[in-house]
Amino acid sequence: MGVEKEKLDTSIIMDEDEFNRSIEPILSKKGKVYPAAQDRDPNEINTHLKVSFEDVIGEPISTHSFDKVWIGSHATFELVKFFFYRLLTTLLAVPMAFILGLIFGVLSCAHIWLVMPMIQSFMMLLPSAQKIWRSLMDILITPLFHSLGKCLSSIQVQMTESDADTPLSPGRRYLL
Repeated sequence: MGVEKEKLDTSIIMDEDEFNRSIEPILSKKGKVYPAAQDRDPNEINTHLKVSFEDVIGEPISTHSFDKVWIGSHATFELVKFFFYRLLTTLLAVPMAFILGLIFGVLSCAHIWLVMPMIQSFMMLLPSAQKIWRSLMDILITPLFHSLGKCLSSIQVQMTESDADTPLSPGRRYLL
């Protein structure tokens, strides 16, 4: 209201054209009134969605429709894409943002308060579990395989001269 009143008071002293001319340098010094549109995809995760009319519909040189049809179909494509995107985002953006925020909030909470403490607990228990595992292997498994190795090390495979020129086949008997 103060600006309007000031304009009325000033216009009494000056003409309207003279008033507008006198504030133009002031407005031009301030720069742009509206800031530039911010980039809503700074990490470029949706670059594959930058689809234009030429990416979808293309007429080869040998077959062209009328120019008016081409321009009309281009305009129709862009308008329908624009309006349906706006309509669907109007209907779905807030509920999807709520659902995704809920999901990522639950996942973050679970990761911070459940998963990482369990992993840290296991990492603290692993050295002692490793010692227990190594002891069990030394007590049970290592002697078993050592004795099997000693028993099986005395087996020798010999081939007779008649079998020397033929390859081993699964159905034949060999001397052990």
